[in-house]
Amino acid sequence: MIIIAIYHLEAKIISRGEGRSAVAAAAYMSCDKIYNDYDGIQHDYTKKQGLVWEHVFLPQYAPPEWKDRAKLWNAVEESEKTKDSRLAREFVVALPVELKKVEWVRLLSEFIEDNFVSDGMCADVAVHDTDGHNPHAHIMLTVRPLDKNGKWQHKTEKEYICIRNGMEQGFTAFEFKEAQSDGWEKQYQYKVGRKKIYMSPSVAEAHGYERVSKYPKSTKYGRQNPVVERWNSDEQLVLWRKAWADINNKYLSRAGVDETIDHRSHADRGIDEQPTVHEGVTARVLELNGIISERCELNRQIKADNLLLHKLKETVKKLMQAVRNTIPTIAEAMENIRQKVTISCYQLRLIRLGQKKYTDYILETNSEIEKYNEIEDKIYDAVKERETLIAEKKNTLFFNFSKHKTLDTKIAELTELLEKLNSEKTALLEYLDCADNDGISKVKKYIFDTETGLKKFNEQEKTYSEKIDTALMKYAELREQGAEFDSQELYEVRQAIRPAKEQLAEQQLRKAYGEKYSAASMLKCRQEASRLLNDEAEKRSVMEKVSPYQKNVIEQRKKKKKCGRSR
Repeated sequence: MIIIAIYHLEAKIISRGEGRSAVAAAAYMSCDKIYNDYDGIQHDYTKKQGLVWEHVFLPQYAPPEWKDRAKLWNAVEESEKTKDSRLAREFVVALPVELKKVEWVRLLSEFIEDNFVSDGMCADVAVHDTDGHNPHAHIMLTVRPLDKNGKWQHKTEKEYICIRNGMEQGFTAFEFKEAQSDGWEKQYQYKVGRKKIYMSPSVAEAHGYERVSKYPKSTKYGRQNPVVERWNSDEQLVLWRKAWADINNKYLSRAGVDETIDHRSHADRGIDEQPTVHEGVTARVLELNGIISERCELNRQIKADNLLLHKLKETVKKLMQAVRNTIPTIAEAMENIRQKVTISCYQLRLIRLGQKKYTDYILETNSEIEKYNEIEDKIYDAVKERETLIAEKKNTLFFNFSKHKTLDTKIAELTELLEKLNSEKTALLEYLDCADNDGISKVKKYIFDTETGLKKFNEQEKTYSEKIDTALMKYAELREQGAEFDSQELYEVRQAIRPAKEQLAEQQLRKAYGEKYSAASMLKCRQEASRLLNDEAEKRSVMEKVSPYQKNVIEQRKKKKKCGRSR
C-alpha cells in the first residue's frame, strides 16, 4: 500500500447570522445531547456514529465547570446578545492515516495546548472516523478572551474622541477616567449659527452655545479588543496553518514516515501543477461499489494533466538551457535589466523628491504650529492676569491713587501685549491659511495625512531599492555567463540593441507620467544606471583585450554614429 500524507485544514466561523448555534455544533461533533438555553432547543445527536475521541481544554482563568461542554457553550450563547453574533471558530483538520489513535490524541492535544489554550481560548475537540479511511478532527474555539476573573472580555469597546489643546485622541470609558484628570474632554454637538459643531463643554460654555445631542463624539466601529483582532487576522490564520503542518511533520517523522505535508498553496510554493480536490467518504464508497464518482474522475484528470505538464516543463527546460547560452540571448537579457534599472532609478528619484517635499512641509508646519500654541498659551496667561488686575482695581478704594496708577500701567502693558500677540497669531493663521482654531485642527489633520503619505513613500523607496538590488544580482550572473564568450562581440551586440531599449524605457515613463516626465531627470537616471552596472570598468576590460586595429575600427564606427546623429 502506498502511503501519502495529505494537508487539510478548513477554518469556519459559527455565527447566528447564518442560522447556526454553538450548542448545536458541539452536540453534533461530540455525538451528544445538549439543551440550548438561548433558544430552548434540544439538540440530540446520540445516534450519530464515528466518534473516536473527544475532550474539552480550558485556559488558566476559565471556570472549572466549563469542562462540561454543555455549560461551556451555553455560557458562550448567553454572552452573545445580537442576532448575528459570531459564536465560535471551528477548524476541521485531516489526521494522518499513517498514525495510530494514541498518536492522534497526542498530536491534537499538543497542537491545541500550544496554539489555542495557551493564548486564552477554550477548545472543544472531537475525532471522527466512520469508515477507517477518513480520520479527521473538529476543533471548536471560543472567540472572546477571558479576564483574570474568568469573565468574558468585550470584543469591541466604545471609543470616545476627546480633545485637549486642539489635539484629538481616542479613549475607552475606562481610559477616559484617568485621561479626564489630565485635561482631556469629551466632545458634543453644539449649535453654532446654522451649523452643528463638535466641541468640548468648556469651550461651548464660554461662548454660550447650546448642546443639541447628548451623545459624545466617537469612532464609527469602536475599538476592537487587540486579542480578538489578532485572532481574526489573516496573518494569525497563516501561523495556525503552518503550526498544523509542522506538528504533523514532527509526528510523521517520529513514526518513520518520509512523507511531509505543506500548508502553502501550489502558487506560493512555485508549483504550476493543479491541486486535486477533496474527494470525501461518499465519493470513495461510490468508487468501491463500481460507480464512477465525479470528484474521483476529476482528480484522475488533474493527475494526468499534471503529468503532462511535468513532461512539458522538462522539455522546455532543456530547450531553454540550449538557447540561453548564446551571445544574442545574453545581450538581450543584460540590456533588459539595464532598461529596468533605469526605470527604477527614475521612479526612485521621484519618490525621494516627494519624501523631501513632505518632510520639509511637516517640519516647517509643525514648527509654526508650535509657535501658534506658544502664542495661545501666552494669550491665555495674559488674559487671565489682565482679568485679575481689573478685578483687583475694582476692589481698590478710589482714593488709593498710587495703587490705581500702578494697576492701570500693568493693565495697559498687558493690553498692548495682547494686541501684539493677537497680531502675531493672526499672521501665523494667515501663513497656515487658517481662519480660526478649527482651521488649525484641519492643518493638523493634513499633517497627519502627509505623514501617512510619507510612510507610503518610504515603503515605495524600499520596494524599488530592493528591485534594483535584485536586478544587479541577476546582471552579475549574466556577466559571469557572458565571460565564456568573446567579450568584444558581446559588447558590440549590446551596444547595437541599447538605443532601442533606452527609447522603450523613455516611452514607458512618458506614458506613465505624461506632462510631468522630465528628460533631464531621465538623463541623470541613465548615468546612475551606468554607474550601478559598472559600465566604465566593463568598457575598459573589453578595450584592453582588442588589438590596436580593432580599436581603430571601433572608434571609426563611433564617429560615423555621431555624424549620423548630427545630420
